[in-house]
Amino acid sequence: MSRPVIRSNRRGQRRARIRPVVIGLACILTSTLTWSAPAGAGPSDDGLKGAIDTILADARLDGGAASVVIADATTGERLYQRTGADRLMPASNTKLATSIAAMALLGPDYRYRTDVLAGGPRSGSTLRGDLYLRGSGDPTALAQDYDRLAADVAATGIRRVTGRLVADDTRFDTQRLGRSWASDDESSYYSAQISPLTVAPDTDYDSGTVIVEALPGSRPGARPRIKVTPPTDYVRLDVRGTTVPSGQPDTLAVERQHGTNTITVSGNIPVGAGATKEWITVWEPTGYAAAVFSDALARHGVRVAGSPRLGRPTPAGAKELASHRSMPLRELMVPFMQLSNNMHAETLTKTMGWETSGRGTWAAGLAAVDGYLKQEGVATAELRQVDGSGLSRMNLFPAEQLTTLLLSVRDAPWYADWYASLPLACHPDRFTGGTLRTRMCGTAAALNARGKTGSLTGASALSGYVKDAAGRELTYSVVLNNYLASSVKSIEDAIVVTLAKSDTAKDTVTAVPPKPRRASEAPADLECSWRKPALC
Repeated sequence: MSRPVIRSNRRGQRRARIRPVVIGLACILTSTLTWSAPAGAGPSDDGLKGAIDTILADARLDGGAASVVIADATTGERLYQRTGADRLMPASNTKLATSIAAMALLGPDYRYRTDVLAGGPRSGSTLRGDLYLRGSGDPTALAQDYDRLAADVAATGIRRVTGRLVADDTRFDTQRLGRSWASDDESSYYSAQISPLTVAPDTDYDSGTVIVEALPGSRPGARPRIKVTPPTDYVRLDVRGTTVPSGQPDTLAVERQHGTNTITVSGNIPVGAGATKEWITVWEPTGYAAAVFSDALARHGVRVAGSPRLGRPTPAGAKELASHRSMPLRELMVPFMQLSNNMHAETLTKTMGWETSGRGTWAAGLAAVDGYLKQEGVATAELRQVDGSGLSRMNLFPAEQLTTLLLSVRDAPWYADWYASLPLACHPDRFTGGTLRTRMCGTAAALNARGKTGSLTGASALSGYVKDAAGRELTYSVVLNNYLASSVKSIEDAIVVTLAKSDTAKDTVTAVPPKPRRASEAPADLECSWRKPALC
């Protein structure tokens, strides 16, 4: 795995000797700190700079790196910078670039289409030829959407297809996984394969996955009871697990084997235990969509000869029989950004490539993102983006360029829709609070700060907007890397809460120390929404 080389931003502080009368005068003329600065801090360290520097002196960042920029959202004036040009892993803050470019290049009204077409002539209730299922990338297509398409085909009077069902996924290339994605994430739902034809099992729209739910058997020694959503034979269950007496440890695990659609359920589940529920990726989502649609056709009385064929283009002149349109992009932004959905990010990236150059590839999509960011004044030569989601550890962004992007987008005609897709601190609703719904509660940042989170092992980020105590809107970008602590989220929160409690125009700063990590708090090595059920 490629890892960025990141230089430490730890710098020693010069001890200054200041007479008591000068100290008292400085406190009156500059800022009010309710939390003491580090020993040795001089008068130049008072105010906002002193407060943020003190927060970043947290021992959890010893030996690590921080890139932090705070700016006035209206004027763009930089109020604080800490190694803002250093390139660090942004994790899911990469989605800021992807989502903004998608809104600009595709437009807030953009919709995906999934079409069913006849590849031959009709003879009464018989279609003499192939039936084509053509996808354009919809990551929100549910099993019920494919069922509705099948019902619409049946409503045309077709009852028999002499040819095959052909799944046309040629809008995108055949590269299913992103660059340098970890192999041990392969069956995890946040690392699903990307295809123009896929299925989401629920309205979190985790495309390319099935939900496997395991319940204990009726007695010790019995196999666990397994349910798959949506019901499909596309995946095969290998149930090796065992029900054990009540009170014994629950060790049940669910994982898909590499290169197959065999899902292994192993370990023990005690009598009376709650369900073990896992979102598991499928191998080849095009085949998954074709299987779900084929089953739906059969339910609606349409018989198709043979098994589906994958990856064939729809011929010119094929007649449309049914079509499904996705929600508009402005609505798709909500599950995408609130739940930090990686598959939405990657699908949008390939879609931008298709719409701007006719090539549904990561390379074409990232080139489109790069071109748009340059137009917005972002110095793209100073960053590296290799996927749309931030799952790759090869992505490198400086906080200064993230700040520039946050400032530039505020005058876009679709800004309000995009802004509303950012998680809102401490809002309890999953589609409003998202990955921030349990953070900064009981503070001035609650129901005030909006931001995009980011988490990978050793990399954490939070960038967005907050109003200070006087109502001044600020942008902030905090990117932290190379730490060994299990979580540094409270350091990010302390910076944003400090901004919310302070009058930054007067530099009257109320500093808030980071909260220590609670023993019960889960490690923040992945976005909280990537842990099902969500812990955020």
